[in-house]
Amino acid sequence: MKKIYILILISLSEILFSQQQDYSLYYKLRQNYENYPENDQRAFSYLRKYIRLAKKQNDSDHLVQGYKDGIFFSPLKEDKLKYSDSAISAAVLSKNNDLISNAYLWKGIIYYFNYKQYKSALNEYLKAYEYSKNSKDDFLKNGILYHIGVVKSYLGYYQEALNHFEEAKTNFKLKSEENVHPNLIYNNKKGYYNSLHRVIVCYRNLHNYTMIDSLISTGISQTQNNKEFDQEYGYFLKEKGIEEYRKKRFPAAIKSLQTSLRPITHINDFAWATVNYFYIGKSYMEMNNPSNAIFYFQKVDSIFQKQTFILPELRENYELLINYYKANNNNDRELYYTKQLLKADSVMSEDFSYLSSKVHKEFDTKTLTEEKERLEDAASKGFWIIIGLITFALILLLVLIIKYKSEKRARAHYKILEEKILNSNLQLTVKKDSPKLKDDEKIIINENIVQDLMIKLQEFEEKSGYIESGLTLHKLARKFNTNSNYLSQVVNESKGMNFNRYLSELRINYITNKLYNDKVYLNYKIETLAEKCGIASRTNFSNLFQEINGMRPKDFIKKRNEDLRNSHGS
Repeated sequence: MKKIYILILISLSEILFSQQQDYSLYYKLRQNYENYPENDQRAFSYLRKYIRLAKKQNDSDHLVQGYKDGIFFSPLKEDKLKYSDSAISAAVLSKNNDLISNAYLWKGIIYYFNYKQYKSALNEYLKAYEYSKNSKDDFLKNGILYHIGVVKSYLGYYQEALNHFEEAKTNFKLKSEENVHPNLIYNNKKGYYNSLHRVIVCYRNLHNYTMIDSLISTGISQTQNNKEFDQEYGYFLKEKGIEEYRKKRFPAAIKSLQTSLRPITHINDFAWATVNYFYIGKSYMEMNNPSNAIFYFQKVDSIFQKQTFILPELRENYELLINYYKANNNNDRELYYTKQLLKADSVMSEDFSYLSSKVHKEFDTKTLTEEKERLEDAASKGFWIIIGLITFALILLLVLIIKYKSEKRARAHYKILEEKILNSNLQLTVKKDSPKLKDDEKIIINENIVQDLMIKLQEFEEKSGYIESGLTLHKLARKFNTNSNYLSQVVNESKGMNFNRYLSELRINYITNKLYNDKVYLNYKIETLAEKCGIASRTNFSNLFQEINGMRPKDFIKKRNEDLRNSHGS
């Protein structure tokens, strides 16, 4: 028995020693290449041995790691995709849901970063999410959350994407502050900075600029002069340049955008590089330097030719090129970029159908097709030239007629408004058919209370209390030390309208007076004008302005500017 016991101990020792040797061999092989930079083929002289050993030992965990290393060090995207498929197969054999989830996530990242195939990427991310539901690996779960947000962002679901990025940002930040292995801290910090960058991008596309400056400053201050986060520093600098462009600081915008190009192009992130080129070009255009502007716009097209990829926000790049060559009577270049825009629309519609429908198209598909045919016909001789010219003349005539009628209506409404303003007659419009309270709906209110509320309403109107943002019937009633039912009835009976309509007309009349009498207001954006009179929504403001004044605010501003120029000229 003693001999058998000793033999068992010897056998177990040999097994343990063998496993330790195998583990040590994996570790030693990986030490030879793990510090090589991404896409470095030198790693494969050791990596192939690592994968062979894992296959020989039927070691799924190490085999998955070997294939993941293959993804990281392969310079060709086709090889990266092959290694990702192998990683998934090995992970499935391991029956380890975390490994399977991670493998699907990597394949999604390849589709997103290397191929820019967002639908395919999302499919892989969703598979990764399914396998990660019961995972305790927070980094994996945050990574999936982040990448699903990336795809939603590119598809145009910015609000949904923002929710993902905000959650991932918070989680990554908390994990980066834990007392764990330095590699985990680094990975979580990288996740935090990338999520922060995406939050800024979403706010920009949602036209919510309130927090952007502080978020950009946070990102730049924490990544500047830090080689580990050079890529992320480039992204924050890119957003700083775009924000400087929006604020019309064009030289500063060019400087930030050009500086950010180095870390972005270093990792071959051609998607964000095209955004840089586009805004550099727009900055030069605003500085009356069209030659430099066109150079950068053409760089965007060059990447589109090579990658067959373009972001929806860069559609304007082609519109600017078309307009430039049209103004310079260069039919060949105008035709070329018209074709490129049609091709870009076709590419975008496949993955960006939601966002494409939201993009303002100065050249819609039908018009672009007709214009393309006209330009092609212009290159030939004889009959088709005449047909093309006639078609163009008819279209131009139709456009001019529509524009003339629109201008005439706008001018008529403007004159009516101008007369009211000059006569101090911008008043509440009591409609004859406005609903009145029935007798059985009325509350009996003491006459003294009614008189008190009438005085307070008059003071409220005189002091422009209605421009307070978020003002409601209940809030105003509290300010008047009365109840909302009393106030509602007094407004209804004295003003001939309900409270919401009363508030809307006061606000629109206020901003109409400001636009007419204060030149500063003519320079404000529609969003700012809405805020100035207490209306939260840009769309709601524009609709109310048209409903009450008979014309859109942008048309009123245009007519007022024309009048001012004419008066100065005379």
